[in-house]
Amino acid sequence: MSLNLGSLFRASFEQEFNLFQHLGKNCQRTKIYNAIRWNAMAIVARANKKIKGIGGHISTYSSASTLWEVGFHHFFHSYGNTSPGLVYFQGHASPGLYARSYVEHRFEEAHLDHFRREVNNEKGLSSYPHPRLMPGYWRFPTVSMGLAPIQAIYQARFQKYLRHRGLLEDGESPGRVWAMLGDGEMDEPESTGAITLAAREKLDNLTFVINCNLQRLDGPVRGNTKVISELEGLFRGAGWTVIKVIWGGGWDELFHEDKNGALLEKFNELPDGELQRLSRMNAGEMREEFFTGELQSLVEDKSDEELDALARGGHDFKKIYNAYRAAADNTEGPTIVLAQTVKGWEQGEAGEASNVAHKTKKVEGKALKAFRDRLGLDIPDKELEKLPYLRFEKESEEFEYLMERRKELGGPLPQRKVLAEGFEMPDESIFEEFYKGSGGDDVATTMAFVKMLSKLLGDEKVGRYIVPIIPDESRTFGMDALFREVGIYAPRGQQYEPVDKDSLLFYNESESGAILEEGITEAGAMSSFIASGTNHITHPFFTIPFFAFYSMFGFQRVGDLIWAAADARARGFLIGGISGRTSLSGEGLQHTDGQSHLYAMAYPNVMAYDPAFAFELAHIIRDGLKRMYADGEDIMYYITLTNQAYPMPEEPKGAAEGLLKGLYRFRKSKKRNKKEGKINLIGSGAVMTEVLEAAGLLEDNYGFPVDVWSATSYKALYDDARDTERRNMRRRTSDKNHIEEMLDGEGQVFVAATDYVKALPLSIAQWIPGDFAVLGADGFGRSDTVKTLRRHFEVDAIHIAYHALYLLVEQGKIEEEELADFAEEYELAPDKENPAKY
Repeated sequence: MSLNLGSLFRASFEQEFNLFQHLGKNCQRTKIYNAIRWNAMAIVARANKKIKGIGGHISTYSSASTLWEVGFHHFFHSYGNTSPGLVYFQGHASPGLYARSYVEHRFEEAHLDHFRREVNNEKGLSSYPHPRLMPGYWRFPTVSMGLAPIQAIYQARFQKYLRHRGLLEDGESPGRVWAMLGDGEMDEPESTGAITLAAREKLDNLTFVINCNLQRLDGPVRGNTKVISELEGLFRGAGWTVIKVIWGGGWDELFHEDKNGALLEKFNELPDGELQRLSRMNAGEMREEFFTGELQSLVEDKSDEELDALARGGHDFKKIYNAYRAAADNTEGPTIVLAQTVKGWEQGEAGEASNVAHKTKKVEGKALKAFRDRLGLDIPDKELEKLPYLRFEKESEEFEYLMERRKELGGPLPQRKVLAEGFEMPDESIFEEFYKGSGGDDVATTMAFVKMLSKLLGDEKVGRYIVPIIPDESRTFGMDALFREVGIYAPRGQQYEPVDKDSLLFYNESESGAILEEGITEAGAMSSFIASGTNHITHPFFTIPFFAFYSMFGFQRVGDLIWAAADARARGFLIGGISGRTSLSGEGLQHTDGQSHLYAMAYPNVMAYDPAFAFELAHIIRDGLKRMYADGEDIMYYITLTNQAYPMPEEPKGAAEGLLKGLYRFRKSKKRNKKEGKINLIGSGAVMTEVLEAAGLLEDNYGFPVDVWSATSYKALYDDARDTERRNMRRRTSDKNHIEEMLDGEGQVFVAATDYVKALPLSIAQWIPGDFAVLGADGFGRSDTVKTLRRHFEVDAIHIAYHALYLLVEQGKIEEEELADFAEEYELAPDKENPAKY
């Protein structure tokens, strides 16, 4: 469906729209609007006047200002409304929101003067929408570009999901999602990759508004073609309702008088690069270059002032209101509004419709005076260079009008609140089963996780709030057992008979299904994770996402979205299945993960764990539920699992505290020390079985006692050691970090083995109280058996034992010949190529 609002304006909208102009003529509305536009410019210009190069963007908000103001006055709901509104604001236009908040008396001048200066100042304003930095203001991070569209789509879907699962109050409709976007960012794959989902699930609570100013940072978005036509075709083909707002009301008369369609034909022929030139032309240039031939007669009776006033549709309040009203009333599915604007609108020589408009940071001299005059502001010349901020007294009609409009829409925006209060932990019996071990049966940590998740879904306290999210890998992880149990979410139910209906694990789609089976899209699944993980700022209850994925396709593939989740203060569990470089037979280079935990090191609020045993996993998940939901910490948990099955041991006494801190002694040697020295082997995740085998080999064949340690989280160890070191340095104290508390006095030989890159255990090397050898799976993955791969990457029991013996030789504890004999016996070729090489 496509609506061209070039001249359409339904009379039924007149009465409501007049609220926007009820203070008389256009005077009061224009004063409010222009004060905000001036402030947006002044914020950036003053910041760069004080600190050269501090940055900021003027021109983006100039182009989007009308689109946003109509929304703020009539459509963008806040917390006080029964139907919560969720608005994703175009990040580069953030000065416009700060400017508006100042006019509303939410911010003071000191706030605006600390734009992009957040350190050591509680009034600092972040560069873009960052909830991590401004938790009471911003709700959704929208930079880097391209992340807002996909988040908005899955947010709108998640609101429908909540209703179908029965989590919304009776009569409460799913929140309406508005995504205020730029035409340039629509080139990002995430921007359009999920638009068919929105149409397929008829997300009538979703509206995209594209600020089509035709320019990106370096130049035109589509200089030789037409970006609006391209986007129209793309979204119409995907099943969206498309509303185009291309030309302002001043053009309507010309289109009406153009009986032969020559004007429309000329516009259709003009590529965007020429439309950009047209927006910079004055009246004389327009007569000479554009209104030629038979078009000349259309403007013969028009004054230069009338021609100069011709504007793009995105700067016409009535037409934008009309478009938004049509979008809000559309019950057939999602809507996109394509609004043509001018980048740097009315900035004149300070970047209007210029290829450098995006980089404009200053407005000075004649350009500043011209901008003031265009806005009709009463600022004396002598005050101009001070770039004063403008707002209205609280007793003024303008301020009262602003408050009236926002009160009707539920309060101020942007605004972020935590609505969920209190959290009751699940029954402890859910976890106790896993503390006891498997009684000798082979169990994979993936299997343990699925059983634990199933129990959580059945728990009376938290079950209805658990949100399993899977990008088409359920059967790989053994999660297909949940299909029958809780169902796969499908908004219209299952309208076909599945081919495996007679199977115990048939593909069971249900309108009230709990599982978000996203298909092959980690980006979509991560967007669902963010929606669920931030539900407590939209509704008065938590939802608890468990997003299970191939660990290789997590941080490596959607790291930017995980960073956005961290910024958004999302809470939940990221579950990296099939983890490790050597633990997946046959898949090879692009599937075997040996680096995700290294990526996780960079995310400050991600708690990353690589458990080897079911009891470790149980403690970690329980701790995550407590810290994130009961204690209210804005953190996420990343947990890697393996499909390798082996007997799960009973939890050693006193292990819980250490394993949550990242390191504990799993097994203390019973062997008496007949030789000088002791060996400490540190393992984690899937290669713990190799560490245990190496310990037996060393004790049985060489007589050294070997203690086995489990490093559940190198990130936790590194963070703690780094923080302790810094604290000691600044306070002149001598506290021990957890590594030192565990390992001091435990000998001088330490060997760590991981199925990840060596850099992970090497991150804590400086705090190991002895000689430290590290084995890891550096290099590209290969296809083969697990046994062969571990031998190739040198992380098997033989290589672990060899490294321990090597350290003993270096310390003079054994003779060189013993090491040589070991290498010969186990065929460790001295000239073997380093597996880390490409």
